[in-house]
Amino acid sequence: MKILSGNEVSKVRRQKISEEVQQLKSKKGVHPGLAVVLVGEDPASQVYVRNKGKACEQVGIQSYEYKMSADTSANDLKLLIEKLNNDDRVHGILVQLPLPKHLNSDEVLSWINPRKDPDALTVENMGLCWKGIARVTPCTPSGVMKILEHYKISVEGKYAVVIGRSNIVGKPMAHLLQEANATVTICHSRTNNLQEYTQRADIVVVAAGKPLMLGREDFKSGAVVVDVGIHRIEVNGQSKLCGDVRFDELDGWVNAATPVPGGVGPMTITMLLENTLKLASL
Repeated sequence: MKILSGNEVSKVRRQKISEEVQQLKSKKGVHPGLAVVLVGEDPASQVYVRNKGKACEQVGIQSYEYKMSADTSANDLKLLIEKLNNDDRVHGILVQLPLPKHLNSDEVLSWINPRKDPDALTVENMGLCWKGIARVTPCTPSGVMKILEHYKISVEGKYAVVIGRSNIVGKPMAHLLQEANATVTICHSRTNNLQEYTQRADIVVVAAGKPLMLGREDFKSGAVVVDVGIHRIEVNGQSKLCGDVRFDELDGWVNAATPVPGGVGPMTITMLLENTLKLASL
């Protein structure tokens, strides 16, 4: 079984991003900048924000962090986003999700200038993506496509199944696969007889949000399995990261699979950097 390493693909792409950032600075005097807004004390979000800051530093993108208390009002958050919309140093604004319950994510995302939306989560950028003229495409699905491209896994003419229908991963993932000429089925928590779909698929992208949900028996021999899930579970009293797929069962059965950690995760941040660079270039 070929292991599809997001770490390896990230390394290659980040080197290219770093070179292009330097070119943009020297030729046009533009220094790409990413503002990350964190509301509250969610531990996982704090780790993500820290990793995004390190990644920016690695490729030469200016990073601006804004940490707000969990009881921040919608109005105060809106004022900050408006300020960042008008800040010429900032080319990408990322509001870390999930937000505290009193804040409406859709409303908050609508305040971001679509030309400064590296996550491609504003209605305008989603619409451009679905129309096939994307300014930028959502980070995690884009990262999956880059992994497949790097390892020369052809999508054209293949039958692909995406498990999950979120606006962040499932729906745009299905769209990008379709744009690459795959025939795509979206499955989800209400799908009856899920195995009927996954066992026929050449490519399965699993974004179900359930730890260790699928194993060897759920895939056909020779399939390609991409695991988008990431969970922290306890095994024999020790904390361990895992995905939606029981990765250890796949060896000798599927053709290729992404591990967790080290698979899709690093690519999500890499595509965030790439999208920020693209928005700065525009």
